[in-house]
Amino acid sequence: MDFKEQALEYHRRSPKGKIEVVPTKETATADDLSLAYSPGVAFPCLEIEKDAETVYEYTNKGNLVGIISNGTAVLGLGDLGASASKPVMEGKAVLFKNFAGIDVFDIELKTKDSGEFINAVKLMEPTFGGINLEDIKAPECFYIEEKLIELMDIPVFHDDQHGTAIITTSAVYNYFHLTEKDPSKAKVVISGAGAAAISIGRLLQEIGIKSENILMADSKGILNNKRNDIIGMKSEFIRDTNDVTIGDSLKGADIFVGVSVKDLVSPDMVKSMADKPCVLALANPDPEIPYPLAKQARNDVIMGTGRSDYPNQVNNVLGFPFIFRGALDMRARKINMEMKKAAIYAIAELARKEVPDSVSQAYKGEKFSFGPEYIIPKPFDSRVYYEVSTAVAKAAHTSGVARVNYPGDEAYKESLRRRKQI
Repeated sequence: MDFKEQALEYHRRSPKGKIEVVPTKETATADDLSLAYSPGVAFPCLEIEKDAETVYEYTNKGNLVGIISNGTAVLGLGDLGASASKPVMEGKAVLFKNFAGIDVFDIELKTKDSGEFINAVKLMEPTFGGINLEDIKAPECFYIEEKLIELMDIPVFHDDQHGTAIITTSAVYNYFHLTEKDPSKAKVVISGAGAAAISIGRLLQEIGIKSENILMADSKGILNNKRNDIIGMKSEFIRDTNDVTIGDSLKGADIFVGVSVKDLVSPDMVKSMADKPCVLALANPDPEIPYPLAKQARNDVIMGTGRSDYPNQVNNVLGFPFIFRGALDMRARKINMEMKKAAIYAIAELARKEVPDSVSQAYKGEKFSFGPEYIIPKPFDSRVYYEVSTAVAKAAHTSGVARVNYPGDEAYKESLRRRKQI
């Protein structure tokens, strides 16, 4: 059976799909039923009517995220429609639950109208503790997220933008730590000018890279001031340069980040980069340059991809479950820049720590230590749950978006441990 048929059989075998709803309270007796529904359920309803915040005490709102898509940018497959996006949303739900204990309702909206989408999500605010927007094409995704953050009093987070950007920025931060290069002098080239690329460009500036040293390319070439066809969010990255192609810009560049298409970068382009270059070729499943080809071009390249079969996988699962875990536990009103940066630094710092044997066991005994082939933690490193969730929760409190007090690192980590055991 080939992989395609394996995947199809995996999804269609009974029960269909990948998720189900499981009750958390006993309903084995008539007394249980009277508490779960009528007449007992009336009492929490009345308490919530008196004080809306008690909804977090009497319901699962505080541990429930809505993953919401309209299917206009499904993976790298394009506009497949709302129904065709559902397997991805169910898959994301599995990751939320398995990695951070967060419950999810996946919701697929059959509309390409941004106003309709925004209104539909806004009306669901009483249900959820947070909203994860997913697989919505640019540029609509920017407007949708921005407007929902403005309208809603719970976290709204477009993972296709910020998740990839947070993990990428963590890798780049550790690249500087490893090579001792100065971020303010580094030259960066980003291929792709969509949601992820723009968020990456913004976050890289937060760790000290100068905006003028970041060059970005779309399908027509470098966003330079000689072009007159650049509109929308991309205009933020127009630069005064004579560079036209990726190849032009990679000469002397320290860092390449690709969130675009396969086979865009040649070995000669990698050879033209600065010493000890960082190449993060994240197009999936086929990167902008294959890992073996880049390493063959020069042995000092520090490289990551979106693939699990090569070192330094840039995997969003290192971020979004734990960012939401910390945000939900603090009943945060939003996920702000302070929380994103806290996640960046927590992920980066964890990669520099000694790696426990449990991680090696999850990867067939392979040993890991901080260096060119290990600048990002592994998804199955259980410490990510504690370190990133804690960093984000603390940042929510110190930045003033939390509704509850932060109990301190040890007390909060103990609450995370208890949750793991449930």
